Amino acid sequence: MSKTPRGERLIIALVGKRNAGKSSLINAFVGQEIAIVSEVPGTTTDPVAKQYELLPLGPVTFYDTAGVDDIGDLGAKRVASTSKVLYRTDVVIFVSDGQKFLPSELEMIDKIKGMKIPMLMVFNKADLADADESNISYCKAHEIPFAKVSAKDKKGIDEAKFALIDLSPKPISMDRQILGDIIPEKARIILVCPIDAGAPKGRLILPQVQTIRDILDANSTAIVVKDTELKDALDMLKDPPDLVVTDSQIVREVDKITPAGIPLTTFSILFARYKGELELLLTGINAIDELKDGDKVLIAEACSHHAQEDDIGRNKLPRWIKEYTGKDLIFDVYAGHDFPENLEDYAISIHCGGCMINAAEMNRRIQECYRRGVPITNYGLVISKVQGSFDRAIAPLLENLR
Repeated sequence: MSKTPRGERLIIALVGKRNAGKSSLINAFVGQEIAIVSEVPGTTTDPVAKQYELLPLGPVTFYDTAGVDDIGDLGAKRVASTSKVLYRTDVVIFVSDGQKFLPSELEMIDKIKGMKIPMLMVFNKADLADADESNISYCKAHEIPFAKVSAKDKKGIDEAKFALIDLSPKPISMDRQILGDIIPEKARIILVCPIDAGAPKGRLILPQVQTIRDILDANSTAIVVKDTELKDALDMLKDPPDLVVTDSQIVREVDKITPAGIPLTTFSILFARYKGELELLLTGINAIDELKDGDKVLIAEACSHHAQEDDIGRNKLPRWIKEYTGKDLIFDVYAGHDFPENLEDYAISIHCGGCMINAAEMNRRIQECYRRGVPITNYGLVISKVQGSFDRAIAPLLENLR
């Protein structure tokens, strides 16, 4: 279970007011004491992730969040942290103690509904009192499924778990392949994986590993080489490979080495399709040609990492974009789960491949940019464009979009 990439796990967030029993409910669901329980309201101050194998859903991450009724300046920040978790949430368990909904609870319920996140209402503490009738009526009127449980006595837990399983969406990535559906049977794929200062010591990066597995699942052959060995690998093959996939940062060099008749794309472009809405990201790429002096460009990365010299998001991308456009631009970098509230300030949002976040978070980021009129695209598409290899790099995926 612990080996499952975090970007492939189902995310379940427990949301509700303080002392409604969110932590107790997590423990009851998994049958273990994995969340701290206290009678003191507000024990959980920040979202806490708990990984678990919830059958038959498989690997999941529970997020235990702060109470939506938290007070004061610090409380407002805690509620804001809960809202951020929703962007990467596949399904919400809204925990109520059964008492009449507070305005803060109704406000959060509206937010969850507006984000179109599947939600199960759990009326906890059924051992103490029945849920308020107005709460039941509200759920029925708004078509919110609900269950009555006692986390303390474990009553109703199985019924709530079954309701959660029925409600949980199948991860988007289960319906998608990285490239298995765009290659012929028994294909031979060359993967170009440069080993440079940015490569992790002793291992490949996650997109490369996942692509290799996808190729094997498609009963095809993966040939993994460094960029310096690509020409030798091409010469070694009796017949041309069915596809070459390269790290985006060297797409221009690989484009020159790879004969014109061989399809070529990048890991980042493949993940744009696998994790996000490729059509919207393709539309967003056109905004690169419309940038003006003084425009702000958002660079969004899914993971937080130590920035090395000539970092891709902080140094290379801004430099390449400035060289391509000839414009004086302002670049802001947001990493990890941070995503700016002031999206309208940006002329374009450029996102990484998203291998470290789940499809739900990636798509909510894309949809939020689209909803607010901010063009969004991704690293691989932008790099291929500014380095002159865009048409070739996107061609293997276009047929699949039609």
